[in-house]
Amino acid sequence: MAAHQHSPDSSSEECTVLEAPPTKDTCPDHGGKVSDYCWACARALCGECVPEHSEHPTAPLGEALERHRRTLEAGMRAAHDRLSQISAPAVVVGEMVQQLTSQRAAIEEDIQSSFEDLHKQLDVRKSVLLMELEVTFGLKHKVLRSQLESLLQGECAVSSACARADEVLATEACAASLEEELDLKEKLEELAGRGLSCQPEENDQLDLILETDGLRKWIHNLGTIVTTSAVASQSEAMGAGLEQCIVGLPSSVTIVTRDKSGGACKSGNAILSAEVFTPDGSIVDGEIVDRKNGTYEFVYVLPKEGDFSLALRLYDQHIKGSPFKLNVSTPQVSPSTTTPSNSVANATPSTGSSEGAKRRGKSPGQKKKGSKRASSALGTPRRKTQNPIEDDLIFRIGTKGRNKGEFTNLQGVAAAASGNILIADSNNQCVQVFSSQGEFQSRFGVRGRSPGQLQRPTGVAVHASGDIIIADYDNKWVSIFSTDGKFKAKLGSGRLMGPKGVSVDHEGHVIVVDNKACTVFIFQLSGKLVTKFGSRGNGDKQFAGPHFAAVNKNNEIIVTDFHNHSVKVFTPEGELLLKFGSNGEGNGQFNAPTGVAVDANGNIIVADWGNSRIQVFDGSGSFLSYINTSADPLYGPQGLALTRDGHVVVADSGNHCFKVYRYLQ
Repeated sequence: MAAHQHSPDSSSEECTVLEAPPTKDTCPDHGGKVSDYCWACARALCGECVPEHSEHPTAPLGEALERHRRTLEAGMRAAHDRLSQISAPAVVVGEMVQQLTSQRAAIEEDIQSSFEDLHKQLDVRKSVLLMELEVTFGLKHKVLRSQLESLLQGECAVSSACARADEVLATEACAASLEEELDLKEKLEELAGRGLSCQPEENDQLDLILETDGLRKWIHNLGTIVTTSAVASQSEAMGAGLEQCIVGLPSSVTIVTRDKSGGACKSGNAILSAEVFTPDGSIVDGEIVDRKNGTYEFVYVLPKEGDFSLALRLYDQHIKGSPFKLNVSTPQVSPSTTTPSNSVANATPSTGSSEGAKRRGKSPGQKKKGSKRASSALGTPRRKTQNPIEDDLIFRIGTKGRNKGEFTNLQGVAAAASGNILIADSNNQCVQVFSSQGEFQSRFGVRGRSPGQLQRPTGVAVHASGDIIIADYDNKWVSIFSTDGKFKAKLGSGRLMGPKGVSVDHEGHVIVVDNKACTVFIFQLSGKLVTKFGSRGNGDKQFAGPHFAAVNKNNEIIVTDFHNHSVKVFTPEGELLLKFGSNGEGNGQFNAPTGVAVDANGNIIVADWGNSRIQVFDGSGSFLSYINTSADPLYGPQGLALTRDGHVVVADSGNHCFKVYRYLQ
């Protein structure tokens, strides 16, 4: 039905007719109800439209709608199937983006801290050279100045006596001046015979030899950002190890890494892992060799027959065809000779992925176990074989990295009553746990700023209850974890500015050394503040960047005062009892002390960071000895602890490892 509406531009007698809009079941051309469908034109038809489409294939509208609905449902099912195929890779790629971002941040921090360390070392060396200059100059200057003053005094005395003699000789001789002339004669004779040193008693050489050309070249080449463009989906494996596996004989597989376009990578350093799983699920060790040209070789030996599985992963992703099934056979033995049989183990992609223990084997630059069993990674002690200089080192654990048993800027150290050694791995945002023999046990800590997460763990201690106390420098609180690494509580939030070291006294109180606030806080385990003492400054009861603390048998608190180059001992109430140490390189002197521990006899063991050594003092602060580290020198030692076996554990921060030394005081 048409509607009538007056137009504002027309007279009252004129009107405009507005047609009602067509409905979805109405033909837009004729207004009739649609009843058919043209497949060629993909449109609905009314009765008047049908003759116009007589040569086209048509169908009743209901049938066409039902057919379209079925195709739509099929398309939706295909899209849903594709969605499930996309979702899982999206999660993996998202995790990789997050990991890449985390690695960038961590490496940036490594670069900053490494170059800050170099700046500090240069400043230290500059200070030492300036000090040597002043001392050498002072000694030479003193000798020459003293000789010069003596010669000038002698010259003045002789000149004065000669001048008086000239005056006397210019007058007429008489009895009255005889006595003066005799005295003058004796004085002149005495001056003439006086034994003045007329040869220089010191030389004037004062030179500087500063060989900087080699250093400049070294600095120019310092540091390399390592990565590759290799992706697992394009990389492939080949070689006899995928074709013939004979029990007891080495088998070799070559892995060729490729980029996303399938192009061969030309450089090494990719993170590659190889795991051979036995029928019972255990892992067979092997070695990965980086050829430095984008290819890698994995060599392994199988101990028996059976259905083995070989998993080859690049950046934790299976390469093309991995995991492979290996049907291993024994060599056939003839009466006269022993030769491998013609039995061949065919390598084909297995239907499922063997998920045994995940031990990733990296291959940057040197041979390593295929299942990541290298000593530097999993914490197997590296025993001394033959040191050029006999020292007290028992073993060292760790290299720079982010895997289990590897460290980036380790700082705090603690020794548990169980014998375990705990390491605060600062830049890796975790605490790692090792046995007393240096075997990796576990690690815990998730990066973040929420309770239970670690941002920058620097200090670690073990409470008598077994709880693990961790100072988190960037989160500005202390976290408490159970023995098995489960978060329990935090303390000091809102009070602390930059907690560095932690310790536990004999009453179970938690002692926190706040590096930024230059204050020592003492808390109950519940988090209640017991007391605090110290402020920023150079006074006896003040600190300049304090680092770590220890407690002696009298429950007295021993604190290392980093920038004041000293160690201070306080009562539990914060009264100063003892201060020792000064800036320098001599016995009993420090260049920024860090870690501190106390033995059963009350002797104090101190890590001397800037001088890269460990000194031992008695309870009164008198120097006793060094721990001999000559064969494997320290570089920037930090945390210290004494094990239940009486050994000294030190975080060798600059070398990214911890070392255990004999201690025989």
